[in-house]
Amino acid sequence: MSFLASAKITAVLGPTNTGKTYLAMERMLAYSSGMIGFPLRLLARENYDKAVAIKGAAKCALVTGEEKILPKGARYFFCTVESMPVDKLVEFLAVDEIQLAADEERGHIFTDRLLNARGTAETMFMGSNTIAPILKKLVRDIEFIERPRFSNLSFSGNKKIIRLPPRSAVVAFSATDVYQLAETIRQHRGGTAVVLGALSPRTRNAQVELFENGDVDYLVATDAIGMGLNLDVNHVAFSRMEKFDGRISRYLYASEIGQIAGRAGRHTRDGTFGTTNNVGPLDEDLIARVENHDYDPLRVIYWRNNDLDYRSPEQLIKSLERRAEDKILSRVRDAEDHQALMALAQESTVQDSATNSAKVKLLWEVCQVPDFRKILTDQHIRLLSQIYHYLIGNHGVLPEDWIATQIKRIDRIDGDIDTLVARISHIRTWTYISHRSDWIRDNEHWQGVSRAIEDRLSDALHERLTQRFVDRRAAKLVRSLQAGENIVSAVKANGDVIVEGELLGRIVGFSFVLDESLQGSDIKPGLTAARKTLLSEMPARVSVLEEDNDGSFLLNDTGELTWRGIPVGKLIKGESSLSPAVDVYSTEFIDSPMREKIRLRLVGWLERHLRAQLKPLFYLSDAKLDGTARGIAFQVIEGLGLVPRYLLRDQINGLSKADRKALADLGLRLGRESVFLPNLNRPRPSRIRALLWAAWNEVSVPELPDFESKYFTPSDAQKDIFCASVGYRHLSNRKGRELVLRADILERISHEAYKLLRLSKDDGEKKSDKKDADAKAKVVEIATPAVEAPVVDDTAVATSVGDVEGADGIVSEPEVKAVDSVVGEVQEDKKAEDDLKLPAGSFVINDEMRKVSGLDDQQIAFVLKSLRFHPNRLKGGVTAFSLRGPKKQDPKKKEARKKQVEAEKARMADSPFAVLQDMSFKR
Repeated sequence: MSFLASAKITAVLGPTNTGKTYLAMERMLAYSSGMIGFPLRLLARENYDKAVAIKGAAKCALVTGEEKILPKGARYFFCTVESMPVDKLVEFLAVDEIQLAADEERGHIFTDRLLNARGTAETMFMGSNTIAPILKKLVRDIEFIERPRFSNLSFSGNKKIIRLPPRSAVVAFSATDVYQLAETIRQHRGGTAVVLGALSPRTRNAQVELFENGDVDYLVATDAIGMGLNLDVNHVAFSRMEKFDGRISRYLYASEIGQIAGRAGRHTRDGTFGTTNNVGPLDEDLIARVENHDYDPLRVIYWRNNDLDYRSPEQLIKSLERRAEDKILSRVRDAEDHQALMALAQESTVQDSATNSAKVKLLWEVCQVPDFRKILTDQHIRLLSQIYHYLIGNHGVLPEDWIATQIKRIDRIDGDIDTLVARISHIRTWTYISHRSDWIRDNEHWQGVSRAIEDRLSDALHERLTQRFVDRRAAKLVRSLQAGENIVSAVKANGDVIVEGELLGRIVGFSFVLDESLQGSDIKPGLTAARKTLLSEMPARVSVLEEDNDGSFLLNDTGELTWRGIPVGKLIKGESSLSPAVDVYSTEFIDSPMREKIRLRLVGWLERHLRAQLKPLFYLSDAKLDGTARGIAFQVIEGLGLVPRYLLRDQINGLSKADRKALADLGLRLGRESVFLPNLNRPRPSRIRALLWAAWNEVSVPELPDFESKYFTPSDAQKDIFCASVGYRHLSNRKGRELVLRADILERISHEAYKLLRLSKDDGEKKSDKKDADAKAKVVEIATPAVEAPVVDDTAVATSVGDVEGADGIVSEPEVKAVDSVVGEVQEDKKAEDDLKLPAGSFVINDEMRKVSGLDDQQIAFVLKSLRFHPNRLKGGVTAFSLRGPKKQDPKKKEARKKQVEAEKARMADSPFAVLQDMSFKR
């Protein structure tokens, strides 16, 4: 093992924050030339900038895999360890973080510099005390300088992530964990900077600047912050105590914990470290070792033979796998360049071309092109293979059109954070390639192109990270609150809430709604600052609501009561279906007395609104009726204006003429199919009845049909009870077909059908004049069978809704006209229908039936069958309808019908009108 001559070799060892790098810089700049190798490109750039400020740009050079600034008269070189030009003679040479020689991935590079890199006047190695035994054994006459830490580092226990003090760094070991932690801190503390090893130096610098400038008080990072980043951090919190090291998931070593935790504290200011509350308690011995910087010494470091055999790829691989003579030098395994070489050596085209030392050496240089994406998949191997074959077949240079095609694919700034990270890693590979002047003719041009793309991607990534994880408004509020400053907040006339000159949100009704740009955030600091102003504003808004006119209130289609378009309450079940209660929406800014004031105002408006829109129901409710009439009225009210007639058959049969007249005067129609209030069969009353039905039944409001239509096809939620409550009848058959028809239209079809049925009883033998006379007599004599439906009352038939309307707007029932007028109406049918010879007791659908219903023949036929009219197919394709005769009822159906009637009576048993009904039944 040979060494370069060096007048002095020094090892400056100690924990973090001991000024080791500062000492090396000071010593180097005192010489006429020097070189320092850093573990990170970022650190090389940072210290290069410092040296330029002291010595000038002409004397300073920056050499990394992706960036080279080489003035002709450069005397001081700032490099990454991998890029150090060790063949260049300089008076002073230093390697930072020399303990990384024990790193499985990069350790062999640091070991090579330890053994073979020397300055002519002085060589310095800086790092942790853990490598001291290795240095003593490998480097003769080395002088050790131990540097004590400038400040103390102490353990402060565990804390919730949202309780961490300002100027804290939270450490995670995966990008997913970093993003989750950053999102949590943004929600509760306004924002955080993010540092990942995969970030480009430009993005990482921009994120660190957010933290250093005080735009945010928190930093979430991977263990990348443990390597030389000088941050103004007071506390380091570990969110996990284990990491995946590329092969297995393992617990952190004490030295690794100390390296990361040591970033807390700056110069003479003490620092603390701890864990988040999801991490269990730490071992007392571990805590003591970190606080006292007492770590196990390194036993081995990684090494790789640098005396390589280039006669063939096989010989090169064999020389790379040679073992060291000293047992403390462990041969590196699975290095990326070694794996790439083994993969390419398997390709037949590579075997055919790598036939001499020059070509094998070129192959090895190609294999050392780094894969910054850290995937080492076939994709990276294919890229290396292409590079090698282009260099072999194109006189040692890469085609510029191929380079342009490869780079153009990466030049896009769309996509999410992970996509941009991947593109930056890819372009960094091309930036490395562009610095190979022997591979690219116009390498300076491509350096500029790749650098510009990396900068654009880095800026876009910084912007995405900031947008996602930083809320400057909230961060500003947090700092002001923590400093105990008075927060200036106000509410504008339009409801905008302004805190410290920033729009935080707006008052909507009696709730506070965050500004759209803050949606998804908790923003507790902002709410804390605004709460005092909001609490003082709400009583004034309640007073405005109390004094506002009725026109500012509405009842929407979901059963909510709105004030100036903002929902402030909803309908809930009350004392009756016609008297719902109001539930006022609660917010943290209104107390119980204010809620009660709002409720009383809404209840008052609702009662007036319902009375105005549902006048017939309230007239019926307020009427002074007796006995059976009162019982019928009560059931109609409870049914919100409609009850099927069969449910009231017994009560209707017990009505006196006076009762019938009283009900008719109130606009109640005792129809053949339904007992209902025709004046409610309009869109607006029907919509309100639907809302009342939903509130009374404590269900959500079903999808409202088009109340302008006379019929509709029902949904699953629109069954019998709902349809009746909005003035419609639900019809269905055994085949599952359904139709919902407005109650007055059903009455019109039923009336027309029975009118035609009466006329069809004429024997058809007399002339037309005699037919008319006989038809008149027949109408008087023929009665509808009781089994089918009750006979229409003389006050129950009208040709349309609202035929007769009094001054009070209530519909009154017209009396049945003379038979000759009925015959006159039938004679207006088409001549073709008059000529039909129908069986006695049958009829066909005519124009009048179509006119009064607005339905087509198929729909009318469906309705007639629902009314127990039986269709008969006659010769000529004509369908006639006749009333079904009495037939023996199915015992099961009879029993079911009986139970239905008994259930309805039981429902009314608790009614205050039950006694009156019982009296009428006995009468």
